[in-house]
Amino acid sequence: MEPFSFASSEALDIPVNIRIISLDGEQTETPFSTLIQNPDLRHIGSNLSPHSDLYVTVQLWADSKPLTVPVQTAYKPFRSERKWNEWLTLPINCSNLPVSAQLAITIWDLSPTGGKDAQGHAIPFGGTTLPLFDQENQIQKGRQKCYLHRRKAADGLDSTSTPSTLPKIRRDGVDSKGTIEIVDKDTDELDRLEKLFKKHEMGEIPRVEWLDQLVFRGLEKRGFQGSSTSLKQRRRSRLRSTTAAAGGKENITNGAEGEGPGDDSVDDEIFTLHVELPRFDFPIVFADHEYPPPPISSLPNIMLKPPPEVHYGPGINGLSDNDDNGFGGRLVRVYDPEVGAKDNPVENKHRRLVRSHRTGVLDKDLKPNAKVRDELNGIMAYSPTHILSPEEKDLFWKFRHHLTRDKRALTKFVKSVNWQDQSESRQAVQILTKWTEVDIDDALELLGPNFDNPAVRAYAVDRLRKADDDELLLYLLQLVQALKFEHISPDSDATQDSSLARFLIARATNNFMLGNYFHWYLMVECDDKSEDQGAEYRKLFAKVEYDFMMELMNLPGGAETRKVLLRQAELIAVLSRISGDIKISRESISRKVEKVKHFLADPKNEIVTIDPPLPLPLDPTVMITGIDSTETLVFKSSLFPIMVTFKTLTKQKYQIIFKTGDDLRQDQLVIQIIMLMDRLLQKENLDLKLSPYKILATGATAGAAQFVPSMSLQGIVNKYKGNTVLAYLKYNNPDDKAPLGVRKEALDIFIKSCAGYCVITYLLGVGDRHLDNLLLAPDGHFFHADFGFILGRDPKPFAPAMKLCKEMVDGMGGPSSEQYRQFKQYCFTAYTTLRKSSNLILNLFSLMVDANIPDIKLEPDKVVLKVKERFHLEMSEEDAIRHFDSLIEDSSNAIFPVVIDRLHGFVQHFRA
Repeated sequence: MEPFSFASSEALDIPVNIRIISLDGEQTETPFSTLIQNPDLRHIGSNLSPHSDLYVTVQLWADSKPLTVPVQTAYKPFRSERKWNEWLTLPINCSNLPVSAQLAITIWDLSPTGGKDAQGHAIPFGGTTLPLFDQENQIQKGRQKCYLHRRKAADGLDSTSTPSTLPKIRRDGVDSKGTIEIVDKDTDELDRLEKLFKKHEMGEIPRVEWLDQLVFRGLEKRGFQGSSTSLKQRRRSRLRSTTAAAGGKENITNGAEGEGPGDDSVDDEIFTLHVELPRFDFPIVFADHEYPPPPISSLPNIMLKPPPEVHYGPGINGLSDNDDNGFGGRLVRVYDPEVGAKDNPVENKHRRLVRSHRTGVLDKDLKPNAKVRDELNGIMAYSPTHILSPEEKDLFWKFRHHLTRDKRALTKFVKSVNWQDQSESRQAVQILTKWTEVDIDDALELLGPNFDNPAVRAYAVDRLRKADDDELLLYLLQLVQALKFEHISPDSDATQDSSLARFLIARATNNFMLGNYFHWYLMVECDDKSEDQGAEYRKLFAKVEYDFMMELMNLPGGAETRKVLLRQAELIAVLSRISGDIKISRESISRKVEKVKHFLADPKNEIVTIDPPLPLPLDPTVMITGIDSTETLVFKSSLFPIMVTFKTLTKQKYQIIFKTGDDLRQDQLVIQIIMLMDRLLQKENLDLKLSPYKILATGATAGAAQFVPSMSLQGIVNKYKGNTVLAYLKYNNPDDKAPLGVRKEALDIFIKSCAGYCVITYLLGVGDRHLDNLLLAPDGHFFHADFGFILGRDPKPFAPAMKLCKEMVDGMGGPSSEQYRQFKQYCFTAYTTLRKSSNLILNLFSLMVDANIPDIKLEPDKVVLKVKERFHLEMSEEDAIRHFDSLIEDSSNAIFPVVIDRLHGFVQHFRA
C-alpha cells in the first residue's frame, strides 16, 4: 500500500468556519390568481424583486440536537446577484466535533405579515443541511454545492428533511412511489464537471492557464443552458405526475392538500447555495476523544477480592423471580469511583493505634536492634522516587527520635507522616527543629511537588540559607520553578505567603549575579503565553518579579540596579527586532548580513556605543561597551540566527548567537546540569576540561548563546583527509616529540572532554547526535551543541545510547591505543562519581516537572524515572563500570550511526 498521510480531528484545535459564497437559481413568478387568493404573498421580499435582500444563518447540530447557537451573515444589499462571500465562525472547535455533526443552513426572506416557520418578520426562503464528515469519516473541505429546499427552514435532525444532496433519479424513469421521472442527463453531466472543477481548485488536476480559461467559459455557458433545461423538464415531469394522479381530472393548480397557494410553483424552482469549508494539506479523519480509564484504588485488596454478593429481600426493590418481563433477582452492579479514591478505614485505624501510644517519653528512648537498624539503613538508601510501604512508614515513625541524628532519614520521615492528622503533624513539625542538618539535595527534595506542608518547605529554605551564592546559582533555575509548588494564590501577597519567594528575593537583591539570572528566569515565565503555561503561573511570577523590583528600590543602590536591568531589556528588544526581521526576510544570506550590519551601526539604536558599560545578560561578569558591527554573521539555518560581537571593558571581544522563533529553555536546562555535574566532578578532583557555553532564554521564543570559536566534526571530516580529528589537532597543536604528534596538553584536553561529555550526554539521554553538533575547539576542547532532544528521545532510528563516533576514537589514536584506554578510565571514574550524587540530580529534575519544556511536558510523570534508570542504582559499582564499558564498546562499534552520519552529511552538503 502507498503511504497515506492524515491528521486526526481531535488535533484540529481551531473553530469551525464556513464561507457563504452565493445563491444560484431562478425564481418562478407567482401567478396573479394566486396573489388574489393570498394578498400577503405580494409583500414577501423575494416576490417583489429577483435580487431581494436575504440573510443566512448557520447552526451546528449532532444527534438531532443543536450544539451551538445560530451564526448569521451581516446585512448586504444585492443588485445583480445574491453573493455574500462572507466567512462565519461557529463557537465550537473542530476537535470537539462528533462524527454526526452537520450544519443546518437557512436562508431567510423578509415578510412583514409573517407566515409558516416565521421568526419575527423573517420567513424561510429555503434551507439545506450539510454533513461535516463524509462517508469515509473525513472532514469535508473546499467548495460545496448544496441543494436548497424552498420555503423550509433547515433542520439538523439525523433523518433530516432538508439534505444538501438529492437522491439520484432512478434510471427506469419511475421512482419507488410510481411517480414518473425523466432522467436529466444534462444535470448528471454538470455534476460530473462540478466534481472535476473542485479537484482542479484543490490542486489535484494540473493547471494550464490558456486551456482553463476556455473550459471555464464553456462550463458557465453549459451550466446556464443546463439549469434552464432542467427547470423545463421538472415542470413537464410535475405536470405528468399530477395528471396521472388525478386520473385526468382538473384541479391541477390547487396544489397538494394542506399546503398554501403557490407551493406547487415553488417545487419547480431549483436553487443551489454555494459554500466553502476550510482546506487542509492532509485529510482530517474523525478521531473520538479517548477518556481516561476509571480510577483504580491504590489498595490492592479491593481489586483482588471479588465484590460481595448482594441479594434483595423478599418483595423489596425487585419483582418476583418468575416474572420474565422484569429483571427478577438479578443484581445490577454500579461502579463507584469514590470507593477507590478513599483511604482504607482498616489501615487508618491500624495507623492510629500503632502511633497513638507512642507520644510519651518512651519513644525518645527507643533504639533499634541490629536487624531493624539494617532495615532502616536500607530504607534510607532508597532513591527519592521510591514509594514507602505502610510498614516502612510505621517503622520510621516508631524510631523517629532515634533517627534525628541521621541526616539521610529526614526525607523518609517526612514521607511517613500523615499530614492530615493534626496531632501527628504537630509532633512532626516539633521534631524537624531537632534534626541534624541535612544535605542540599535533601533540602531540594523537600521543595518538590510531593511536599506541600508550609513548615516542611520553610525548613528546606532555612537549609538553603547556608549555601553560598555560587552554589545557589547552580540551583536557581529549579528554585524558580519550585515557586509553582508553594500553593500560594497569585492574588495574595506572594512574598509574604512563601518562604521560598522571600528567600530568593532577599538573596537576589544582595548579589547582582543572582539578581540578573533571577530576573530573566522570571521574565521568561511571564512571557510564556502558551496553553501549557497556566495563567495563574504567569500571574504568580509577575507578582514575584514586582516584589523583587520593589525590594530593590528599598535598598541603597537598588535604583541603579533596576535601571541596569531595564537597559538590558532594551538591548534584548533591539536584538530581538533585527533577529525577527532577518528570520522572515526572503533575501540572500549576504544581503541579510549587510542588513544586520546597517541596523547595528545605526546610531538611532544606541548600541554602537554603550555608556555607561552594561553587564551582559548572558554573562554579567562581562561589561560591554558597544557592538562591533563589522564582525557580524548570519547563519544559514531555518531560523537564521545572527552572531553579534560585543566590545568589552577588558578590550576583548565577546561573541554571542542570538535567535528568535526557538524556545531555548531546554538547552538552558541541559547546560545548567552540565555545569552542575562539572562542579561535582571537580569536587572529587576530577577535572574533565568541560567547557559548557553559556546560554540564556530571554523569552519564550528567543534567547542568546555564547559563541565558542570551533569547528564541527563534519567540517573537520570535509576539510582534512585520513585521520581527520588527529589531523585537525596536529594542525593547531603540532609537536613532533609528543605522542601522535600533538601537544600533550591539547591531546589530554581532548580525551578528558570526550569522556566527560560521553558520560553526561548518556545520563541526560541527549538525542539527535550527528557530526554537525559535535564541536572541537583548536585547543582540544570537545563539546556538544543543540540539545533539542533529551531524556532518551531521538528522531533517528537505532540511535546508540551514547554518542562515541569513529572520528573521536581515531583522534585518540584508535581503540588499541593507550590514550583510548585512558579515555575509558576517565569515563568509569566520572560515571561512578556522578552516581554518588544521583539524588541531587534527580531532585533537580523533579523540580522541573511543571516547566514548559518540550521533552519534559511530554511525560512529566516519567521524567525523573527516565534519568534514574540511566544511573542503574540497583547495580554495584563494579557492575555499573562493567555496564558502562559495554556501552562504550557498543557505541564505538555500531554501524548504523555511521550510515546515518554519512546520510546527514550528504543532505547538509546538498542544502548548502
